[in-house]
Amino acid sequence: MSGPNSDYDPVEVTPLRADEVEAMRDAALDAIAGAQDLAALKQVRLEHAGDRSPLALANREIGALPPQARKEAGARVGKARGEVNKALGQRTAVLEAEHAERILVEETVDVTLPTDRVIAGARHPITTMSERIADVFVSMGWEIAEGPQVEAEWLNFDALNLGPDHPARTMQDTFWLEPAEAALVLRTHTSPVQARTMLTRKPPIYIACPGRVYRTDEIDATHSPVFHQVEGLVIDEGITMAHLKGSLDHFATSMFGDGITTRFRPSYFPFTEPSAEVDLVCFVCRGAAVNEEGDTCRTCRGEGWIEWGGCGVVNPRVLVACGVDPDTYTGFAFGMGIDRTLMFRHNVEDLRDVFEGDVRFTQPFGMEI
Repeated sequence: MSGPNSDYDPVEVTPLRADEVEAMRDAALDAIAGAQDLAALKQVRLEHAGDRSPLALANREIGALPPQARKEAGARVGKARGEVNKALGQRTAVLEAEHAERILVEETVDVTLPTDRVIAGARHPITTMSERIADVFVSMGWEIAEGPQVEAEWLNFDALNLGPDHPARTMQDTFWLEPAEAALVLRTHTSPVQARTMLTRKPPIYIACPGRVYRTDEIDATHSPVFHQVEGLVIDEGITMAHLKGSLDHFATSMFGDGITTRFRPSYFPFTEPSAEVDLVCFVCRGAAVNEEGDTCRTCRGEGWIEWGGCGVVNPRVLVACGVDPDTYTGFAFGMGIDRTLMFRHNVEDLRDVFEGDVRFTQPFGMEI
């Protein structure tokens, strides 16, 4: 049985010879010194100090030596690898300093120089839409009326024929303010502005009331606890549903273009009688219910009409409550969502985009005034 190879000469393992280790070290040091930037130095690091570098492969050969030969070979290779790593660290520090200095020179900006880069601002589209709507009614000879957002319970409900037992008065629909005995709410519609106008002015009355309103809705793609409405009120002698229809057709055309008219569907609202839901001719398919390819219109879902708001002849009880003689005067009222109108006009799919304050949403609307 043969014994251990005690006479093994480490010189016979070529990568571990002193001259070979020195050659590998010198080649690495020359490559490091020749690296002109950090990218080149990174490549040198991989080639001369990485796992597949010559010195790393030589280090693996040490395990093949007998115990008495490993110490000398390990010291020789370890010393060479240490010198290479030290040179890499020094060269890295030099190149990083040069890179920083070059950045300071190449990217220096003279902040005192004039610039023509003026970032264009943007008005919130709800503000723009509200003013556009107001302009439509002002051009018709109407006035714009405003009122407080914290409103008396009587003006928000009782004056509008919403009795004490009406479900809209519950906590599920209304934000009530404390103390309860103050009988104050965050207005659920802009109709109290109409009541205030009738209480303080004599007919004829032609007003539009845009504004912010509040209801206890959950936030989703089509609902928000804070939203915007525009309501209109006309009180005069001889006012009929025909005047209402003509006014809304003109409003629809102004908002959505020529050929867009409205239709009425019977409905119920406590403050108007008779009452109707207002639908628009679909402004995409123009009432055809199909698109240009013959497929079902996605905007109106094949109906040809889109729900827009509510309207009707002012209920005589509301006139009496607000001090207007129902035997002499009649009138009409309507209400539409400004947010919904904006979504229709500009194809906004998610109402949350309107209220989240992201400038990427408002920027495309620009500074229209």
